[in-house]
Amino acid sequence: MPELTIPDVRKSVTVAATPEHCFRVFTQQPAAWWPATHVLVREERAGLAFEEGLGGRYYEWDVAGHEETWGRILEWEPGRRLAMTWRIDAQWRPVPDDERASVIEVDFRDAGEGRTLVELAHVQLHRHGDGAERIFKALDGPSPGETLELFEKAVARSVAEQAG
Repeated sequence: MPELTIPDVRKSVTVAATPEHCFRVFTQQPAAWWPATHVLVREERAGLAFEEGLGGRYYEWDVAGHEETWGRILEWEPGRRLAMTWRIDAQWRPVPDDERASVIEVDFRDAGEGRTLVELAHVQLHRHGDGAERIFKALDGPSPGETLELFEKAVARSVAEQAG
């Protein structure tokens, strides 16, 4: 059976912070930018976290203590790059392992003058199987998209808090 060909979805935003700062906000403060509608847990979400380093997971937990893993860290290069699996199916439900997971790549590129170009790509979407085209259509809107818009605001708040 031939493998589906689904294009990558790439979005970007330039933010007023260093790549290192952006990486920290992305990995240490996911609740500050994660869309409220992106939820896998059954009850009210209580938190989100990234486990540092290769093989770590990024996951959420609910008020009842139930956890759902969004994926595993494939690349962890602070201030430069993060790549992770994305364990969802076409109905936006969790899948238990990386067998049917696509990959999210996030690059943090110095844009000069204390700014960073943040590029987020959903790649290998064909791995979601029959629902891959549906996932592509949901993701393939204008850049930067909801997630990076929220991330840009979270970085601006973080920079303002540091400035005091």
